[in-house]
Amino acid sequence: MSCHRFSATRRSPVWQPLLAMCLAMAVCLPLSGCSYLLFLGYLIGGPPSIEPDFDAETRECMTDKDVTVAVICYAPDQVKYSFEDIDYEVAKYLTFRLHEHKIKVVNPDSVRAWVETHKDWDRPEEIGEAFETTYVIYIDLNEFSLYEDGSANLYRGRAEAICSVWKMEEDGTSAEKIFSKEKISKFPTHQPMSASEETYSNFKARYLSRLSEEIGRLFYEYYLVDDIDYGG
Repeated sequence: MSCHRFSATRRSPVWQPLLAMCLAMAVCLPLSGCSYLLFLGYLIGGPPSIEPDFDAETRECMTDKDVTVAVICYAPDQVKYSFEDIDYEVAKYLTFRLHEHKIKVVNPDSVRAWVETHKDWDRPEEIGEAFETTYVIYIDLNEFSLYEDGSANLYRGRAEAICSVWKMEEDGTSAEKIFSKEKISKFPTHQPMSASEETYSNFKARYLSRLSEEIGRLFYEYYLVDDIDYGG
């Protein structure tokens, strides 16, 4: 199974690439060293992309045709004591993030409804069987917080999780764990922000969006330029 990220394009006249290179060199003249080479490469070949860890380790791809994915998150009682629905929220944000990147995912409300009516479930393949998916992404959320340690006035989102992928077998009832990666997240990265600058609900939503992007990049291609939107 392999990703198909390149498409055929109509051949352009021979002089067009030469003209494009000349224009790029003219724009790059004020630059020097690495900046010159980076900008020239960007203009000629487009922004550099990063292969997701899942693809690199398994040689499989979640954006392939006919692939479907279910997302489930587990959080222990000590985490849910402070964030009652955090397991559903993480799964929901990640599901939407995967959908944005052309991965076919089961509606998170459908997964939640199934879990609530099957409280004795204990294996990811049970979810894969119920929704007839190719993969089940299982997020084991060990830690989650929104405040800087020891402070009630400074925001800093933190999370630690094990992100695993279970691939359903052909019989549709059993599965094999084919991928596992630890994810340690902290936002803002450099220093916390004052709670007076943003409401609690807004910061929580922003951090969940950030966390879903960090986890999502394990499963879909992204570009270095995307980091500009997630600085901090």
